[in-house]
Amino acid sequence: MRVVVCVKQVPDTGDVRIDPDRGTLIREGIASVLNPLDSYAVETAVRLARAAGGSAIALSMGPPQAEAVCREAIARGCDEAVLLTDRVFAGADTWATSYVLARAIDTLGAIDLVLCGKMAVDGDTAQVGPGIATHLGWPQAIDCKAIATNDGALHATVLTDQGEEELRLPTPALCTVLKEACVPRLSDLVQAMHARRVTIPHWDHTAIGADPARCGLDGSPTRVVEIFTPPGRGACQMLLGDPTDTVPTLMRALAGQEPG
Repeated sequence: MRVVVCVKQVPDTGDVRIDPDRGTLIREGIASVLNPLDSYAVETAVRLARAAGGSAIALSMGPPQAEAVCREAIARGCDEAVLLTDRVFAGADTWATSYVLARAIDTLGAIDLVLCGKMAVDGDTAQVGPGIATHLGWPQAIDCKAIATNDGALHATVLTDQGEEELRLPTPALCTVLKEACVPRLSDLVQAMHARRVTIPHWDHTAIGADPARCGLDGSPTRVVEIFTPPGRGACQMLLGDPTDTVPTLMRALAGQEPG
């Protein structure tokens, strides 16, 4: 079994700032980390690959410095990693991003399973995983809390608004992984040293046969017009005491009347 796990480098969520003039995230001088929700997909990929005697391949798209998350994925147990980096990819929305990742997965060849985190914490769209499956024409299971393989098929427990569903999918397939699926491991010293030494191949759009018109800004049907910090909420009023007294006060406040 060959498992691809998609990972992304994101700004450290504890230190995110927004440029008030441009309405964009300020990334300069801010530490970048592995998208926290991707760590559950990495752990699941490593477990499934090892159980089947296969390999786990980390795949990321970003600038050259995103190589750091590829190395982190290897430190956490992945066997190899590939970084997709090209100025042609810059400014991609979720559709263009999923197209590039899908082309890379096609280029890797003979992949049985693709795993993604639920979403990236810098975008919160949860669209890239389903987009990859759509470009590949593969079945998909979204928001999986458990994934297993048996009899050549994939078995996934999926969380929905109505509860849990048990799905059986033919492979190759794509799944997005929830944090309920596992507890991610930390890298040990030996694996971390290996990750520092390994060569991470960099692929551009020509290496994966991607059409430049479908990449980056040119291939993005959506645009982020503005990013801003939500305004703070007004002061709240606490109503304490017997409900007989507080409920009438609450009803007057909801009706826009002065309490009294």
